[in-house]
Amino acid sequence: MENKERRVGCVSRGIRLPIIRQGDHLADIVTDSVLQAAESEGFSLRDRDVIAITESIVARAQGNYCSVADIAADIKAKLGGGTIGVIFPILSRNRFAICLRGIARGARKIVLMLSYPSDEVGNHLLTWDQVDEAGVDPYTDVLTLEEYHRLFGSTVHEFTGVDYVKYYMDLVRAEGAEVEVIFANHPQAILSYADKVLTCDIHTRKRTKRILEKAGAAEVYSLDGIMTTSINGCGYNEEYGLLGSNKSTEETIKLFPNRCQPLVEEIQNRILQATGKHVEVMVYGDGAFKDPQGKIWELADPVVSPAFTNGLIGTPNELKLKYLADNDFANLSGEALKDAITASIMKKNEDLKGKMASEGTTPRQLTDLLGSLCDLTSGSGDKGTPVVLVQGYFDNYSN
Repeated sequence: MENKERRVGCVSRGIRLPIIRQGDHLADIVTDSVLQAAESEGFSLRDRDVIAITESIVARAQGNYCSVADIAADIKAKLGGGTIGVIFPILSRNRFAICLRGIARGARKIVLMLSYPSDEVGNHLLTWDQVDEAGVDPYTDVLTLEEYHRLFGSTVHEFTGVDYVKYYMDLVRAEGAEVEVIFANHPQAILSYADKVLTCDIHTRKRTKRILEKAGAAEVYSLDGIMTTSINGCGYNEEYGLLGSNKSTEETIKLFPNRCQPLVEEIQNRILQATGKHVEVMVYGDGAFKDPQGKIWELADPVVSPAFTNGLIGTPNELKLKYLADNDFANLSGEALKDAITASIMKKNEDLKGKMASEGTTPRQLTDLLGSLCDLTSGSGDKGTPVVLVQGYFDNYSN
């Protein structure tokens, strides 16, 4: 019988699930949904397929929620309830606004220090052209609210149409706290206004906290230090605190899922028992990609994947096909070229780091790459596919 040449490589499928509620047994639901999808659509699971579950449904099943009042209580206990410097928050109604309500409710006064021209993940208050035209040096200049308005007026976000400066000020005042806003990019600037500081950046938080402590701050917390234990029975995240949280209702926040390694291992075992196939499983949040139009870096979670099975540790080890075709085998074509490249792939070294033939491949963590693929597949709206099945990701041209 003639062997048919394989024509399809990597495939990413969104898997539809029922709406997940607190207490649902997610391992059963995910396993059953993947198997039912395979039967319905006529495909089979294979070894090293990847089943990815969005962090949102993991946290929902766990019931990992807290309230604005819970945040306020934790802020007051840790930062004293007086004047608090709140620095480097991202500009987000979904991510930070409800956290700010809880922070403000636990303080007498908030000194809000915004980075400019954009926040950490690329939401712009201003354009670089505006900053240049105003003759401002964002690396050294500290602007008061009055100076900011005199130079730039009132600015709104390109996509949301929200004036985040006014929006955040209104939120703080609505919680009964005073508010003062400044604009700066070096952490020490806040210490002229407050000696107790909550640093709200995500990926640079450890450096920011270290700088503030060295500069003499009386008390410094980052968002991963808030809501790390339960208050009155509410949810918490012992590793990431408020990082990775999302608005649920006007008074509640869904936290990043807690301790989900047992979940991915259980699903892996259930699939093995049901099919005999050894799949990999991961929980994913934001992808790690940047929008070239809005300049927004998508990753507002502390990590792309908080839990994954062992087969997803590491980075790709790939050859660059066009390099081989243009250099090593420039004199070949057709079947001879195909056979030569296939042979090169089959005998490649286990570690190609530093080799010219791997130049231009993607030296990032597998979970970051897969999480980005899955985030784009599932979307964040009404697709109803919070589980993604990726097949053929670890295949290559020789398979």
